[in-house]
Amino acid sequence: MFDPVEKLKEFIRHPSISADSAAREGMRGAQEFVSNLLGSLGFTVEVVRTDVHPIVLAHRGGEASWPHVVIYGHYDVQPADPLNLWRTPAFEPTIIGNRIYGRGAADNKGPLLTNIAAVAKALEENPRLPLRITFLIEGEEEMGSPSFPVFLEKYAARLREADFVFLSDTALPNENQVVLTCGLRGLTLFDVHLTGAKGDLHSGLHGGVLRNPIQALAEILASLHTPDGRVNVPGFYDEVLDVHPWEREELRKLGTDEKAYADFLGIDAFYTTPGFNPFESARFQPTLEFNGIGGGYQGEGTKTVIPSKAFAKISCRLVPNQEPDVIKQKVMDAIRARVPKGIKLEFVDQHKGDPYVVVPPGRSNTPKDQSPVLAQAFRATEQAVGEVWGRPPLYLREGGSVPIIASIKQVTGLDSIMLGLFLPEDNLHAPNESFNLDVMRKGIETTRRILHSLAAGTR
Repeated sequence: MFDPVEKLKEFIRHPSISADSAAREGMRGAQEFVSNLLGSLGFTVEVVRTDVHPIVLAHRGGEASWPHVVIYGHYDVQPADPLNLWRTPAFEPTIIGNRIYGRGAADNKGPLLTNIAAVAKALEENPRLPLRITFLIEGEEEMGSPSFPVFLEKYAARLREADFVFLSDTALPNENQVVLTCGLRGLTLFDVHLTGAKGDLHSGLHGGVLRNPIQALAEILASLHTPDGRVNVPGFYDEVLDVHPWEREELRKLGTDEKAYADFLGIDAFYTTPGFNPFESARFQPTLEFNGIGGGYQGEGTKTVIPSKAFAKISCRLVPNQEPDVIKQKVMDAIRARVPKGIKLEFVDQHKGDPYVVVPPGRSNTPKDQSPVLAQAFRATEQAVGEVWGRPPLYLREGGSVPIIASIKQVTGLDSIMLGLFLPEDNLHAPNESFNLDVMRKGIETTRRILHSLAAGTR
């Protein structure tokens, strides 16, 4: 059995930034690391070439009667910028206390390595473990998985042979409470570009004559929310499903503290949808956010111009039953209707992802045709979490998105069990990202027990 922490260090050292063309060597190194590690465990490894970055598909076969789990993860990471805010080098893993620091430590190299280590340990204990396992590890998650739809269509028949997907790319509220994520928000993203005059103009010679694109943009963006926080787009909430009482009860068990949350965020007031507290809003409600805005002079001092162009980047997080293309069209239609005369509008489409929800067994809305192996896996996971962590897991929707999970469901019919392993203080996508090594240790033992329990169900 390999040392998981030492392997994680090796994994982090590869600067596998999928969105950066200058990081191709880092991407290749991370992909080869994963392929070689799984190959050393006896898996048959296939490196599936794509138009951008390869997907690693590794398989351990067995009898058709054995349960079959697909374990998902990704080997790519976010850019490390701004580098000057890192206390330790972003791609030189450093252990301080019970944490390992480095880009990708928590998203997703640490959790992925946790599950690989659990598999290695389970197979070391029982090389003839009656369980089929497929690892599906992509290299484009942090850039919207553009190659995944083509891969999924090509390999759908093979993946349909599995019973469910298992992954650890979701969050824990603290290091003592496990959450099994049962819902993910979808998303749709696009840019808005406004153009006024054919070029920048002297604000003294031409001010007061024409509409300033920055002013037009500010007015449009301000109109997209009502003062109480609702999205001000006709039909935006039409398809939003009601939240089931058991989901609210699970959230109450979390013991949420609004003041502590506000202190963590560094704010003195929340701005939520009416009727929802901040913890409910982040899980149960859709959003429309402005992720970037620009136009005109950005340098030091002043430059008195009326800019020719202005832009904004918009994203919407979506809840179950909302369709990304439908919502995007509604928001675009609302913007188009609010563009003033004298301003030209252009949209630039970005990536999207569908929302996803899975219901554990024994709930009021559990599907009657739920897979018995999936139900067994949920029960095995709940039992393992209780034994290792000392308390049962909570079943919560998460505010984030893992778009490929919904895609897998749509194309193959497979549902997912999402065992969270990263923490709020892990600083995902930010400087000084880290991963809690105590969580890693308990995660390995938890997944190991789940695998043995699934295999035991075949006897």
